[in-house]
Amino acid sequence: MRVALVTESFPPDLNGVAHSVLRTAEHLVRRGHEPLVITPAPAQPPSAPDPCPVIRVPAIPLPGYPQVRVALPSRRLEQLIAGHRPDIVHLASPFVLGARGMAAAERLGVPAVAVYQTDIAGYARAYRAGSGLGEAAAWRRLRSVHCAAARTLAPSTPAMQDLTAHGIPRVHLWQRGVDAVRFDPRRRDPALRRSLAPEGEVLVGYVGRLAPEKRVDLLSETAQLPGVRVVVVGDGPSEPTLRQQLPGALFLGRRTGAELAAIYASLDVFAHTGPMETFCQTIQEAMASGVPVVGPAVGGPLDLIGHRRTGLLFPPRDAGALAAAVRTLAADAGLRAAYGAAGRAEVRHRSWESVGDQLLGHYAEILGRRTASPALPQAA
Repeated sequence: MRVALVTESFPPDLNGVAHSVLRTAEHLVRRGHEPLVITPAPAQPPSAPDPCPVIRVPAIPLPGYPQVRVALPSRRLEQLIAGHRPDIVHLASPFVLGARGMAAAERLGVPAVAVYQTDIAGYARAYRAGSGLGEAAAWRRLRSVHCAAARTLAPSTPAMQDLTAHGIPRVHLWQRGVDAVRFDPRRRDPALRRSLAPEGEVLVGYVGRLAPEKRVDLLSETAQLPGVRVVVVGDGPSEPTLRQQLPGALFLGRRTGAELAAIYASLDVFAHTGPMETFCQTIQEAMASGVPVVGPAVGGPLDLIGHRRTGLLFPPRDAGALAAAVRTLAADAGLRAAYGAAGRAEVRHRSWESVGDQLLGHYAEILGRRTASPALPQAA
């Protein structure tokens, strides 16, 4: 198949959308298909080779959040899609560039699959201080795109329910894979642990963007627990404020590759704070690393965390409940080990290859083709 991947983000960006599209493109190439990626141009050129042809269209930074780039309007998008002669258009987290990609696919008569990955409406609600105006507009935009798609793929059952409740049809489940070879308990590094916790503290880590919607400030009470050291990995516009709110926490900045894998595996507890996650890849990476997880009982984490089996869920936006969950795990090394082992066992077989084949199954069903891909996912 020839596939046009229109995405709001792609490496060198570091986020869930960019990573999943990269993995999708790699899988399509491995399976003998011909993907083309169309994405906003990053602020800095990519440092690694692309797995397939990638066209980066002009973009500007989002005001107040320069790490996010927004594509500028252009008639070139339809020409790029038409020039690739795709069998299907894959829209990753469509909102700005993806909405234009959906319109282009309709004009060209090419079926499109829309992959829901970002709670845009939730972000609008948070940034508009609960006025509801931004949220309502965001849902109108999302419906206009997803209702036109042949199929919408959601990463978790709460995301599927949210989409269906807002009138979006043809919603199917498509989860995310994890690299259980890179993220592995054997990456635990005693020397790294000594450098991060010289007094033998329990290491509690967060990995992700440092932005208001991630609510990393909820770790403030956790950072004050005796014998606990909070480690924050990532960057973003909230970093200066968070450094003030989390005195004593270690801010390691952006980390990738083997270095990130070693940090994950060297943690004692992984804590995620964001209440607007449609999936939450960092929780899955921590589980693959054999680390017990603490996360909010909302959205994607509900699918990922087995409460009192692989980790602990806490009421979203409740800093005290988060600290209490961490305190429970910090006090019991045996419980941490049991949860970590159970989490690793649960996700170790969720390879990107298997979820990539599921995606090919969705493509084939949309196009009415036979496929040899195993275990096609079921519709909602």
